[in-house]
Amino acid sequence: MPLSTAFGQLTVGEREDAQISHMLAWLSGVGALFLAGIGTKAWMSNHTTHALVLWCFIVLIAINLALFARTGNQTWQKTGLLSIAALLFSYLVASGGESNTGPLWFYIFPPLLFYLTDLKTGTAVLLVCSLVAVVVFQFPELPLVAAQYSSDFKIRFFATLSFESIFCFILEASRLKARNELLALAEAHEHAARTDELTGLANRRDMQNRLTMEFSRYQRSGHHFSIALIDLDLFKHINDQFGHDAGDDVLREFATLMRTVIRHTDVAARWGGEEFLVLLPDTSLLQALTLAERLRSEVDARPFRFGGRELPVTISAGVCSIVTARSLDDLLKQADLNLYNAKESGRNRIAPRVRSQETGPTATCPS
Repeated sequence: MPLSTAFGQLTVGEREDAQISHMLAWLSGVGALFLAGIGTKAWMSNHTTHALVLWCFIVLIAINLALFARTGNQTWQKTGLLSIAALLFSYLVASGGESNTGPLWFYIFPPLLFYLTDLKTGTAVLLVCSLVAVVVFQFPELPLVAAQYSSDFKIRFFATLSFESIFCFILEASRLKARNELLALAEAHEHAARTDELTGLANRRDMQNRLTMEFSRYQRSGHHFSIALIDLDLFKHINDQFGHDAGDDVLREFATLMRTVIRHTDVAARWGGEEFLVLLPDTSLLQALTLAERLRSEVDARPFRFGGRELPVTISAGVCSIVTARSLDDLLKQADLNLYNAKESGRNRIAPRVRSQETGPTATCPS
């Protein structure tokens, strides 16, 4: 699968994690090359111990890369790389590297640390590493400490490191703020693109996507589903007689009532105008007819009022199951035909009709 396609199927957070892991893999490779080069230079300058230590860090980086390739654990990858970097910088500060330039590599750490962790964790780790540098600078006689630094170097090092750390903290905080605002804005736009503004239900576009997904699931695993196409009877008369505000109020109230009747796994959408579509996953035709009839009964018994006047609100619905359809288009056409039959039969009813218990609870959908 192409990388762009794979990324497109992930959430924003998953895509970011995947991109960071990809970047860390390249960064680890580049870091290993740098260490190999510096180690080789140290070896040729007869600094054999320094060279061997640097090459040992290459081995640690390779092990971290191999573990990530095997497990795919992104948290371990980050933690491993940051731990290796912290150990490397601690060694360079304690040993001085070559010509006491080891501490200068510490400047790479703050931006990497804040990028890979949250601000609190990054600050805590940075303070611990800085404390190690302070101890090394102040107590050069400690074991494993082989470098001595002048007072002028110490002052300049900590002044510049403090400035860089604060600068990186502010930049990362600004980046995270802008990122979160963009994500919130994108989420709001995505919600608006999928939601009917008046009723708060899914809109036609979102329902079409859900139908496609449910049909794919049916083709893969044979999970049946049904739909109910619902229309508010004589809705134009309500708008003409009571006004469009009354019509909008009826649509909102019906949407609210429908949410209380359908199950949590069902999806209701405003299909267009006064038409609504309910997707009923893992539902047979008889079960769908039963739910639609319950909704019809609830609407018929509910007093819809606007401006102190009661409004004549009833619904008709056409129900169909995927088992009688060859495609989604066929399913929708059959549901629409059943809705037409319900209206032609007098409205305020469901089609096809459920037979009474005396004749047996069977129902058929025309094909």
